[in-house]
Amino acid sequence: MTEKEIAILRIGHRPERDQRVTTHVALTGRALGASGMYLAADDKGVAESVKDVADRWGGTFFCENNVKWRSCIKDWKAAGGKVVHLTMYGINLPDIIGEIRPCEKLLVVVGAEKVPGEMYGLADFNVAVTGQPHSEISSLALFLDHLAEGDEFKREFPGAKIRIVPSKAGKHTEEL
Repeated sequence: MTEKEIAILRIGHRPERDQRVTTHVALTGRALGASGMYLAADDKGVAESVKDVADRWGGTFFCENNVKWRSCIKDWKAAGGKVVHLTMYGINLPDIIGEIRPCEKLLVVVGAEKVPGEMYGLADFNVAVTGQPHSEISSLALFLDHLAEGDEFKREFPGAKIRIVPSKAGKHTEEL
């Protein structure tokens, strides 16, 4: 896969109940090839947690807190990017991924609570990751895996202070 600019836009985050899930959205995105996440809510704790992981495990993943989601989408598109909205109601992932894969700049929108109806019109691609209720974390993981065609397993994270050593059994890490 050629190097793409991929960022996540997390909308509908409720700080009082979604911190863990939103943090896992960011960590999944980071591990599978995204360069950062825009959080359309004020939750400095999530941003700090994600920054801490990136500092220890490497890479340059960013988490921008308290963005206005409509402005984020408008600015992304003005810079030549495409917007992918992960949902249950779009075109099935296997049927549309070939059209998305050539795009060099992708903003992947994942919701928490009910996504505003206008999101469907703002997105360049409404992508169904199954037609059943599911987790935004799993949706993002499946989308990024299909997009990268397995290349995410070859990624390296410059500046890492720790890394996992693959092993058949047990947990093995090394300090770098």
